[in-house]
Amino acid sequence: MLKLKYLFHNNDLAEMILKNWSYDPESLDMFQYYRISSNAVYPFRDQGKVHLLRFAPVEEKNQTNLAAELEFLSYLKLNQYGVMEAVASHAGKELVEAHTPWGMYYASVFKRVPGNQIGSIDLNDQIVYSFGEALGKLHGLSREYRPKQATRWTYTDVLDWIKDVLEEFPGETAALNEVEVLRDCFADWPITQQNFGLIHYDFELDNVFYDEESHSCYAIDFDDAMYHWYAMDVEQSLDSLQEEIQPEQWEKKKRIFLQGYWAEAGDTYDMESMFPACRRFANLYGYVRVLRSGAEQWAHEPEWMSGLRARLDIAMAEKAKQFGKQ
Repeated sequence: MLKLKYLFHNNDLAEMILKNWSYDPESLDMFQYYRISSNAVYPFRDQGKVHLLRFAPVEEKNQTNLAAELEFLSYLKLNQYGVMEAVASHAGKELVEAHTPWGMYYASVFKRVPGNQIGSIDLNDQIVYSFGEALGKLHGLSREYRPKQATRWTYTDVLDWIKDVLEEFPGETAALNEVEVLRDCFADWPITQQNFGLIHYDFELDNVFYDEESHSCYAIDFDDAMYHWYAMDVEQSLDSLQEEIQPEQWEKKKRIFLQGYWAEAGDTYDMESMFPACRRFANLYGYVRVLRSGAEQWAHEPEWMSGLRARLDIAMAEKAKQFGKQ
């Protein structure tokens, strides 16, 4: 997530950046439905259709990663995969570097995908199967993907980034030990075209939409995509799903999700034995991102920020429980 100082709502900044694209001026009241986490996202309309402006400070993002994300989205769209579609700016660019009084920002605009977030609808067997199917299809396309312009970072780059961040926090020895535990673990895993490639990383219920009309799924928010084992995506999707399913229904729903997944992903293999290490990677990465985000503190912080810090502290404590264990 972004550093906490970037979480403030800024209408003027959003409007200034949006002027790089065409939009319906009367739709700017939709800015009130903004959200900010790892990016600022502001909805608006262009010719009556809902679009989303996404931006973040340049120091918070990697330009190569952003360009690689857009290239992957274009490839998926070309292959009839349900995915958010980037909109070119007035200058014909999908990624704009905007100079503003608040600093430099990377920005893109996307068309809103059809349907509703899977997390907001009834998770019946058909929906759960489609959710798994959509991830399996994504991984099938990823196996054939060869970027031409830019390449997303890998899990090893992420571990290096985590280690660099932790240098600023000398007391975080357990997290630092966890980096090495995971390096050693992953070093023993085979890398094949079948089990490793470009993953979404955040293929969770709030990032996948289900369209009743076409009975198909659409994925958004590829901002965290990286090269990793496909098991990482499956574990995170199942973890997200389990939070919304009654315990007595879980084994059945998990089986249905995996049936959908393997129907599209191809030959099955022992993926579930990889899940514990994948969970530890997700916990470590999430922990360090939050640690970095909240490092700066100020006197007289607004109430929402104090409340957010308290919730983040609880989440970090939960994520840190397994750090350093063999």
